[in-house]
Amino acid sequence: MRVVTTRTGLGRIEDGAVALLDTAFPHLGAVLEQEGSLQCLASCAVRRRIPLDEADLTAPLGRPGAVWGVGLNYVSKAERTGRGLPEQPILYLSASSGVLPPGAQAVIPPGAAEPDYEGEMAVVVGRRLFRAAESEVWSAVAGITAANDMTARDVMRTTGTPALAKSYPGFTPLGPSVRTADELADREAVGVRTRVNGRLVQDDTSAGMIFPVADLLSRLSWYAALEPGDVVLTGTPAGTGQDRACFLADGDEVCVEVDGVLPLVTRIVRPADAAPREKRPAEQAG
Repeated sequence: MRVVTTRTGLGRIEDGAVALLDTAFPHLGAVLEQEGSLQCLASCAVRRRIPLDEADLTAPLGRPGAVWGVGLNYVSKAERTGRGLPEQPILYLSASSGVLPPGAQAVIPPGAAEPDYEGEMAVVVGRRLFRAAESEVWSAVAGITAANDMTARDVMRTTGTPALAKSYPGFTPLGPSVRTADELADREAVGVRTRVNGRLVQDDTSAGMIFPVADLLSRLSWYAALEPGDVVLTGTPAGTGQDRACFLADGDEVCVEVDGVLPLVTRIVRPADAAPREKRPAEQAG
């Protein structure tokens, strides 16, 4: 089942259309908070149907409770950068206020000189996971969606803090649809591709992960409880702007494709006053 949040209610994607459902839930995150899965939407009555290209899709989960990320989680990325494979996942939290609806504009702020894209598969938690074994993880996953874990590479170098480099408003495009985990043809080899202005720049599958989904969420759950509606971004393959020495510019369009879900399109806006590099507080103090 593929489900979406629109400005007029929740919907299932069926035969190229959105079947708007007879439910009072405002977004999919609210469904997960109460139900622990999205399966109740499979039996909801349909109010009406609208063509998919006419649906006004919004951030599917509303604002997630937590957005976790992992650095260097694809073999291809490690090979491209010449780094060894990590023995433990490199984990971080991003501000949930950075979540951007599908199709929206990501405005690059002043001082972010090297904005970059990171196409990723995002895992949506359905049921609470704490001190979970790997075998318990997938049954607690509500589904997957597409994400663009945008990063200001210069801020990362300056601060050494992923949360600061990734938490600007609009730096976490997410959506548009969520595919329930039970319908994944091969949950261990989900394709992830990114196109910038139509050019394919990332192309890999989750089989290339250093820490696969079950391993990653299990490890994380031994330090933090993962709650319904939380999102775990599972890492990006080779082909980012960092790898290509080509960062995002005004007017660029980034499209992240994850098998089984709708493409996530984000348009980049870089105002004229955002281009010059300005000193940040840490630099001014130093």
